[in-house]
Amino acid sequence: MPKVIIYGTLFCPYCFAAKRMLKQYSIEFKEIRVDKDPELKQKMISKSGRFTVPQIFIDEYHVGGYDDLVEHTKNGKLQKLMVAA
Repeated sequence: MPKVIIYGTLFCPYCFAAKRMLKQYSIEFKEIRVDKDPELKQKMISKSGRFTVPQIFIDEYHVGGYDDLVEHTKNGKLQKLMVAA
């Protein structure tokens, strides 16, 4: 099973929506809260090139944010990534 990581913050509605969507597909994930640790936020920015949350990764593949996750779901890429990894 691929490793799914969500970088997020406590009060981010898009983080909640992304986690809810992954749970609907029974995809387990690890959440990394970047609002607690500036070093983790810098790591997220370095990996993704983005400053906003959530930032979602499947193994080393950068899915992007919530809107990107929705698009990956609609076009079937999320399911392929979960099988291929």
